[in-house]
Amino acid sequence: MSRIGKRPVELPKGVTAEIKGQTIEVKGPKGTRSFTATDDIDLSLDEGSVSVKPRGLSKRARQQWGMTRSMVANLAQGVSEGFKKELEIQGVGYRAQMQGKTLKLSLGYSHDVNFEAPEGVTITAPKQTEIVVEGIDQQLVGQVAANIREWRAPEPYKGKGIRYKGEYVFRKEGKKK
Repeated sequence: MSRIGKRPVELPKGVTAEIKGQTIEVKGPKGTRSFTATDDIDLSLDEGSVSVKPRGLSKRARQQWGMTRSMVANLAQGVSEGFKKELEIQGVGYRAQMQGKTLKLSLGYSHDVNFEAPEGVTITAPKQTEIVVEGIDQQLVGQVAANIREWRAPEPYKGKGIRYKGEYVFRKEGKKK
C-alpha cells in the first residue's frame, strides 16, 4: 500500500483544479499546468483537495498511485510558489552574467559559454558567482540547472566548478613526492 498516495493533496489558497477524464489541470497565480494520469488511477476533486486512488490492486496500479499523487502535489506547488535551484561558481576567473535571456559563463575555456534560457524558466545571476534558476515546472528547472552545472562540474582536487548551493564536494589529496 502506498503511504504517499493515501494522503490527499491540499490545494493552497488561490489555486484551483479541474479534472477532465484522466487529465488534471491546476491553475494558480504563477500559471497553469496539467498532468495526464494513467488508466490505473482514479482522480477525484473534493473541497480544496485532490484525492488519488488506484483502480485495482495490480502492481502497475500501485506503482502509479504514489507517483501520480506526487505529480499532482508538484503541480499545486509549482503554480502557487514555483521551484528554485541555486548554483554557485567557485574558481579563479569563473563568473556568470545575464545578457537578456542568455546566460554568459566564463569557465576557463578559450571562449565564453552562452546558455539560452528555455521557455518557462527564468535564470538570474544576482552575483558573478551565483546563478538562480526558477520556474513552475520542477522537472524543467532541475534539468536546466543540471545542464548549466554540466559545463564545469566541481572537480575533487581544488573544488573548482559549478555546484548546487550547499552541495558537498568530496575533496581528494593530490600527488605526493
